[in-house]
Amino acid sequence: MSERRIALVTGANKGIGYEIAAGLGALGWRVGVGARDEQRRAAAVAKLRADGVDAFDVPLDVTDDASVTAAARLLAEAGGLDVLVNNAGVTGGMPQQPGDVDVATVRTAVEVNVIGVVRVTEAMLPLLRRSAAPRIVNMSSGVGSLTRQSASAGEHQTGPLSVAYAPSKSMLNAVTIQYARALGDTNILINAACPGFTATDLNAFRGVRTPQQGAAIAIRLATLPDDGPTGGFFEDAGVVPW
Repeated sequence: MSERRIALVTGANKGIGYEIAAGLGALGWRVGVGARDEQRRAAAVAKLRADGVDAFDVPLDVTDDASVTAAARLLAEAGGLDVLVNNAGVTGGMPQQPGDVDVATVRTAVEVNVIGVVRVTEAMLPLLRRSAAPRIVNMSSGVGSLTRQSASAGEHQTGPLSVAYAPSKSMLNAVTIQYARALGDTNILINAACPGFTATDLNAFRGVRTPQQGAAIAIRLATLPDDGPTGGFFEDAGVVPW
């Protein structure tokens, strides 16, 4: 492994992912900018470098086995991996209300938000196991909280009706727990992060938080001390109920 800590942030060419990369870079990390769009990825790397971040290009489509395998190989050649931030995500499309949703919409959300995370995590685990302080952060959402989804109006109910995006985040939370259980006897800490209602293209920029604010919880979980939590779901204010 490289002496300098290395992170991979998926979907890092814009929004919250970009700010996570920028935040880790500001802490002195070397950051792999994972994204599938070549032009946007290159522009993000150039902007980060202009701001003094040691950023490098990682071509990555989380829905493609060959792309993920190639990304893992690139990181191994770059010196290894200490932190994986699974940030890439999609809504799946609209509409998502029960009774008016296309199954393809659900499939798209799950393919990226869940299967994509599993695919990338599996490919990166061999590198993470060689790190002295490996961390995995899965970017979830408050709408993935079953407790909040089922709350009565006015009692922390969150998000509109959704049978694609919200359930995909609930499944991602469950996946996070399973990995935490499996990795419990290792030094790998894995947690889910809720960035809050952040203004990104995912919600047509209706969010009330900035991408930099949304990135803060991921940066905190990526830099946890060795005795930090694992298998949890966190937002800025603390623990999010499952």
